[in-house]
Amino acid sequence: MWVYETQGVIPDIVTIGKPMGNGHPIAGVITTREIAEKYRLNRPEYFNTYGGNPVSMAVGLAVLDVIKNEGLIQHARTTGDMFIQELRLLKERHSCIGDVRGFGLFLGIEFVKCRDSREPDESTAVSVKKEMYRNRIIVSTEADTTISSRLNPPMSFDQDNVAHFIKQFDRAISLITGQ
Repeated sequence: MWVYETQGVIPDIVTIGKPMGNGHPIAGVITTREIAEKYRLNRPEYFNTYGGNPVSMAVGLAVLDVIKNEGLIQHARTTGDMFIQELRLLKERHSCIGDVRGFGLFLGIEFVKCRDSREPDESTAVSVKKEMYRNRIIVSTEADTTISSRLNPPMSFDQDNVAHFIKQFDRAISLITGQ
């Protein structure tokens, strides 16, 4: 369920927010008993108006029930695997795609001017994003040392949605790059 599980690390503390309440304002902290006990014993001054709100707690539990009962973790894994395979096929057809990576339904597509140099291609990334938006599909772009499109669709995203996205993404890249 957590990306850190794929990295071979065990964090001391995990903080989670918005997705935890599926739109309801809720956040959480997950830690070890040892760390929680130290926090309790040291009693730092901490106050939160909404801490322990029973409605928020009920929402959080309901979200966990839906995730478990509807098999959403496996759904994200299966749909995400299909999604990344389809994106990698697009990479074979479009030289502007330098890399495709991710886990589950949290994926990234890196746009490059040249695969050998891996020079980021901001212009193509932004143009593809705008073309996707014109087709009613929202894609985020991230810029640090690379330019990538970030995909993190909702848990209800299914294989038909993947096929539709891939068709539109392929069309947008072809339109922008002429490939």
